[in-house]
Amino acid sequence: MAFGTTSSGTFYYFNNKQQSIPIVFIHGVGLTHEIWEPQLNFFKDYSTISYDILGHGKTLLDKREISFDDFSDQLINLIDELKIDKIHLVGFSIGSLIARNFAIRFNDRIKSLILLCSIYKRSHEQQKIVNQRFDQAKKELKLSKLALKRWFTDEYLEKNPNIYEKITSILSANNMENFLKVYELFVAHKNDEDFNKIKAKTLIMTGEHDTGSTTAMSEELNKIIKDSQLKIINNGKHLCGIECADNVNLTIKNFIDKNE
Repeated sequence: MAFGTTSSGTFYYFNNKQQSIPIVFIHGVGLTHEIWEPQLNFFKDYSTISYDILGHGKTLLDKREISFDDFSDQLINLIDELKIDKIHLVGFSIGSLIARNFAIRFNDRIKSLILLCSIYKRSHEQQKIVNQRFDQAKKELKLSKLALKRWFTDEYLEKNPNIYEKITSILSANNMENFLKVYELFVAHKNDEDFNKIKAKTLIMTGEHDTGSTTAMSEELNKIIKDSQLKIINNGKHLCGIECADNVNLTIKNFIDKNE
């Protein structure tokens, strides 16, 4: 697996298997490409790309104001520089919102779309909660480790202290100025996309017990995105891609193989 940095500053890993359309993975806010380790290991015989989104990990952010278009532009520049025509696109959390934006703007570059733990039309109470979390992060200028209680089951964290340490380490390493810019995009998202422009076959997944990207949200997305299918990950929470990796990976594999 080769790693590199594009001319515009995006840090990426590329496992290049000439015979397959690459699977591109977009991580969530406050995290890095490292969260995709279970997927990259599982898909080692496929072409895969994981990268750090703007302002995260080893990718810089030098703009004062950003939009989802900036993140889509980052991805199109990455695959253009790697001379890749089409991709299977997997987005997690805010990564799924970036993937939605990309699929709407660059439909011709998408072979299939996988939305993992994607928000849609938060209720008044749900919006109030995320606003409070954003205000707390802005005030304290650090990320709360309580997030891991929402992202994993208690049983999993007890049995996997190494994962707890890894994720908290990633969160602690954030440049808070950049993190807050990106987090604000996630918190203020208005669900004003034109979903009719998503033409690719789409898989929508979330964890059964995800309190932020709920099953009800995924069910609604499944209704409004044409040619989409829904998968609820049993016993999963927000980071079900790690905790329930076997289930998530097999679901993605079956979907991609069908649409390869």
